[in-house]
Amino acid sequence: MIDLGISDKVHNESRQGEALVLTPVEGKNAGRKLYIESYGCAMNFSDSEIVASILSEQGFETTSDYNAADVIFINTCSIRENAEQRVRNRLREFKVAKINKPGMVVGVLGCMAERLKAKFLEEEKLVDVVVGPDAYRDLPNLIEQVDSGQKAVNVLLSREETYADISPVRLNSNGINAFVSIMRGCDNMCSFCVVPFTRGRERSRDPESIINECTDLFNRGYREVTLLGQNVDSYKWKSESPKVRKSESGELELSNEDRQTHFAALPHPTLSKGEGSEEQVLDLENQKVLSFGEDEGGLRRLGEAVNFANLLEMVALINPELRVRFSTSHPKDITDEVLYTIAKHDNICNYIHLPVQSGNSRVLDLMNRTYTREWYIDRIDAIRRIIPGCAISTDVITGFCTETEEEHRDTLSMMDYVNYDFAYMFMYSERPGTLAAKRYEDDIPDLVKRNRLKEIVAKQQEHSFSQLQKLIGSIQKVLIEGFSKKSNNDYCGRSDQNAMVVFPAGENFKPGEYVNVLVERSTTATLIGKVVE
Repeated sequence: MIDLGISDKVHNESRQGEALVLTPVEGKNAGRKLYIESYGCAMNFSDSEIVASILSEQGFETTSDYNAADVIFINTCSIRENAEQRVRNRLREFKVAKINKPGMVVGVLGCMAERLKAKFLEEEKLVDVVVGPDAYRDLPNLIEQVDSGQKAVNVLLSREETYADISPVRLNSNGINAFVSIMRGCDNMCSFCVVPFTRGRERSRDPESIINECTDLFNRGYREVTLLGQNVDSYKWKSESPKVRKSESGELELSNEDRQTHFAALPHPTLSKGEGSEEQVLDLENQKVLSFGEDEGGLRRLGEAVNFANLLEMVALINPELRVRFSTSHPKDITDEVLYTIAKHDNICNYIHLPVQSGNSRVLDLMNRTYTREWYIDRIDAIRRIIPGCAISTDVITGFCTETEEEHRDTLSMMDYVNYDFAYMFMYSERPGTLAAKRYEDDIPDLVKRNRLKEIVAKQQEHSFSQLQKLIGSIQKVLIEGFSKKSNNDYCGRSDQNAMVVFPAGENFKPGEYVNVLVERSTTATLIGKVVE
């Protein structure tokens, strides 16, 4: 992948292989140390936070030294071409540590678990336990099995598991930005992608748990949340309708089993959990829940669906000082309703990552992307019309099966049409088990792929620099994330449009606060300026 030096909040190269360190849970120290190393996308790092939360409740403490660990987990990714070999090399290093420390448990988590369980467990004997993305609740039992001398496997995929009730610990966090998973799995069957096979079918978290998590983060000082999903635009949650019966007096009432579940099915987004709800009025005839003092305008009927636009607004209404981002959108699903919601709320960032993959309709059909070039252009036009100045980034795959030179030119012309702010660009590499691997020959020579990728990268470099140059002289609202990587005399942070901004540090502002920065110049990837009132 080539990212033009821009930190990728979806797939952050600087975090690959990162080991987490947590504060021990008081009173729960079991005397065992845990080491977790994560690879891949933001979803994987979010999953590692869930694993850490589950095991910290069992008394595990974390360590940044795998040689000192009693349990080692590596959270894996199947997207990258070299991912499998990278993990295998790392597991061999862990095997040496295990020889020096008998009783150490070594396990593989995540996307590689199902496909490579037999290789890792039996053929190469590199691991003791293999756990898929939907089985993390079972980790304490699986570790216990290994302790008793057995190998342990759970790679079952679930249609229900969202880990909604687990409050993730925040790994190596700056205390300012946090990822919040809103859904799991994917129902899109893009022919080049392994995700539907490794993470299972799509299912959404209930909105109440998401709002509670985001509210808690804000109360703890976080000022930016990124809502995560393989395809956030297809988020949809619907509560089951409660059982309503007539009392002896003839009045409608909820059954006891449903009263607690549905009494506050969807809290008002501006209220914290329980806030302003000491007195509630239940309108059973219309199946509504009113908190005391609330009008009916912001309420939803019990059983009514919540889509992504609704959820986005609910999170934005937690507090205007909480910045909201999301990733990733799908061109076939992003709606005008979502775009109008972004335009309506100043704290929803004017930035959309909208993967195009190819600019040619025939290639898109082979990729099973379920949209055409014309459809994608229509969505771009809608973004430009509804959210003027919105930054747009994308993913591009070059050299997909049977792609012609003319079809490659269609991708280049799409890039010219959109003028992406930045892009993540790949040469196609066949992934085992995907539809493309089964149906199509990977027939584009490697040299041709590389040359096409060079053209795409060169064009994107021009566009990225041009887009940043347009911002010189403008004032950008920046959330300070910390010191610049190059100097402790400078702070850095992101603009609303997701551009990295560097400016001199000062005594009157600090990380976690917003400042207005006058942009004075830019590099190919960064805006540089000074704070103004």
